[in-house]
Amino acid sequence: MESLFPLTAFAATVVFIWAVPFSSPRNKPLAESPPAGQTALLFPGQGAQSVGMAGDWCENHPVAIELFTRASAILGYDLLQICRSGPIEKLNSTAVSQPAILVTSLAALEILRLRPDRPLAAATITAGLSLGEYTSLVFADAIGFEDAVRLVDVRGRAMQACADSQPGGMLAVLGMDRARLAALCEECRADEVLEVANVLCPGNIVVSGSTDACRRLGAAAIAAGAMKCVSLEVSGAFHTQLMQPAVEKLTAALATTTIRPPRIPVVSNVDAQPHSNPDEIRSLLARQVVGVVEWHSSVAYLLSTGVVCVWEVGPGRVLRGLLKRIDRSVLSLGVFD
Repeated sequence: MESLFPLTAFAATVVFIWAVPFSSPRNKPLAESPPAGQTALLFPGQGAQSVGMAGDWCENHPVAIELFTRASAILGYDLLQICRSGPIEKLNSTAVSQPAILVTSLAALEILRLRPDRPLAAATITAGLSLGEYTSLVFADAIGFEDAVRLVDVRGRAMQACADSQPGGMLAVLGMDRARLAALCEECRADEVLEVANVLCPGNIVVSGSTDACRRLGAAAIAAGAMKCVSLEVSGAFHTQLMQPAVEKLTAALATTTIRPPRIPVVSNVDAQPHSNPDEIRSLLARQVVGVVEWHSSVAYLLSTGVVCVWEVGPGRVLRGLLKRIDRSVLSLGVFD
């Protein structure tokens, strides 16, 4: 990511470009207690970051400070300082924003764990958007904290390198179904890269590819009846074949990482299904970098298991906005609401 746009009423529907800053719990009441029934945890992905997202709430929770300290020792830089004070250009770089969101989300998870009503005891399933899948796997005890930080560091740096060597872009298309949009990608691709990258919720799909191909697609989508097209402020064509070199580096890192069967289901972005075999999890995490993020289907699967309450754990509230577009009947909460 290179920058974030200001929040607007339209912001909550587009996951990569607008995010509400992670607010402090100081002088704020705890979120309402969830109803009886199954609970799911959702973890955000890249684009949710904002300067100040790990602010004064960390000072009141030593466990949060400890996680940032452990992560900084692995990364070789002061991650908490960047999350608190920026500069925004550094926080928004793919290499930094990915570990920043991972650790901020896990710190928020530990604060949620301290609630007297113990909402995590009711958690039966989890999912994370793209990068957030790693956070889900940590929560499910499939990957250790230090290993997750190392993997996400490799992932972020490798994706940044791909973006630097092969510039591209992403375009959010609102108000068009997937089949029609995929057909438009075929028409506008020419000899360049242009693919459906993220299926977020009804009427909100992101395409990714070369800059010129995205420009052609935007004009064609509006002419074909799309409600709106928004160019995302990203540094590369994420979730396309242009990220293939990153897959190779991540695959090597995954091969040497201990992964255990998750203690609760973790829904994969690739096929919207949970997996328990560690080798399958490794393969899917690598494929995710160049594959479509099937978020709508992932949330639909999660809700089909009987979930009545969802917590978004991490910076921003984009996932709750998408959830409302999928099923407004489900209670959605944030750690510091």
